Amino acid sequence: MTPEAARYLAKARLTLEHARLMLTVNLTEDAGRTAYLVGYQAAEAFIFERTGKVTKTHKGAHTEFARPAVNEPRIDADLRRFLPQTYDLKAICDYELGPVFLRSVIMPHPIDSGTPGSTSPPPQ
Repeated sequence: MTPEAARYLAKARLTLEHARLMLTVNLTEDAGRTAYLVGYQAAEAFIFERTGKVTKTHKGAHTEFARPAVNEPRIDADLRRFLPQTYDLKAICDYELGPVFLRSVIMPHPIDSGTPGSTSPPPQ
């Protein structure tokens, strides 16, 4: 294994530990987003090992990973689809506002008076 590929894999292992830690405190969207990065970093290791290239974009990494992965018997179709599928999930976490987000972020508490720690309405 090249030193560059080894560094990508070391980064992926560290990022995976971060994702696991996020799950322990119920940061599920952050853990999901980070899980994509683990796959991305592992794909970068594979790409560099096979081609000597460093990709510049996520889409480039998806394309460069898919080409040699098709001929790699240890990488099945589900694993080849992992990057684009988890990128879509990452994009949803990053950019879309759904009902869970609206309930937990926009309206997390009853009416707040503006005083830290207070949930009572402001005086009239």
